[in-house]
Amino acid sequence: MMKIVTIIGARPQFVKAAVVSRALDFFAERHRNKQINEVIVHTGQHYDTNMSDIFFAEMQIPKPHYNLHMGGGYHGVMTGQMLAKIEEILLEEKPDVVLVYGDTNSTIAGALAAVKLHIPVAHVESGLRSFNMRMPEEVNRILTDRISSWLFCPTKKAVNNLQGEGFMRKEMTGKYLIENVGDVMYDAALFYKDIAQPSETLSNVLKEVNYKFYLATIHRAENTDDMVRLKNIIKALECISRNIPVILPLHPRTRNIIQQYNIQLDNIKVIDPVGYFDMITLLEQCQGVLTDSGGVQKEAYFFCKPCITLRDETEWVELVEHGYNVLVGADYDKILQAQKESSAKQLDFSIKLYGDGTAGDKIIQKIVEVVLK
Repeated sequence: MMKIVTIIGARPQFVKAAVVSRALDFFAERHRNKQINEVIVHTGQHYDTNMSDIFFAEMQIPKPHYNLHMGGGYHGVMTGQMLAKIEEILLEEKPDVVLVYGDTNSTIAGALAAVKLHIPVAHVESGLRSFNMRMPEEVNRILTDRISSWLFCPTKKAVNNLQGEGFMRKEMTGKYLIENVGDVMYDAALFYKDIAQPSETLSNVLKEVNYKFYLATIHRAENTDDMVRLKNIIKALECISRNIPVILPLHPRTRNIIQQYNIQLDNIKVIDPVGYFDMITLLEQCQGVLTDSGGVQKEAYFFCKPCITLRDETEWVELVEHGYNVLVGADYDKILQAQKESSAKQLDFSIKLYGDGTAGDKIIQKIVEVVLK
């Protein structure tokens, strides 16, 4: 029998983990002689009232076995508390593998707790680099890669990053196993787009804008905590919205900052944060995307929409190289120019940059090959 402990703490990680959990169930059904047990630990890093029973049921996401309620606080305090609690769980559960996702504090806390107990760590979304060490996410992903045994990469570029840092592909002999499995978020997009239905609230919003709009998201500290950058971005969105509506699902923290500094949102269609199904609808319906989110950059590509990234760098460099994504930072003129050019572009989205939609299956197959061999 094999036991996997999955550590997650942010909403996107639930979606990613759901992909691998489904792959685990399918594998178990096909190989009834191989018993596999998954224990899901939710650190509570991002508390969301939408994480209700209905949310889990609609998205077919397994409920966590543990919820640590560790949201809020400084990075060091949060990570340290998670580390202590996760260690207790691992000592109790005694898993064969600890599975972590992405680059959050939950990711590094789970990986550290496991490696200290000599439990192999599998890191999904390994090898991504922004090369900006001021980003907490960059620190988390680099450290997690260094102490993980399985390095599951979403792209060839991610593999190259690891190899450039001295990682070598080796079987599980205390070294690293690097695999380009594709992106689990692509798996998720393919699965959920066929079952997603917009909420009544969003349907009314789409009717108001006559189903023609740009989608914008702003949440990164580099933009929200810098008033010059934030004002430039809002000013550009205001200008764009005079010609075509801009829908902005606004995080409460960003909304509070905008209100605090009396930044006007006169023309932008501001709505409350949306769930994953509503986000899928927005991505399918929009003309294009303006975002500082890493995940939304990819999702724009999954749904064949041009993306303008409100950052100075991106982990998803292949999107920039192929012209699907344009980096504009918080430069007012660059944002407007990129939006003007994107509306006239004819992009070929047939290129498969993130695998074939079977990343979850490949991850489980590789882990099982080693643990249950």
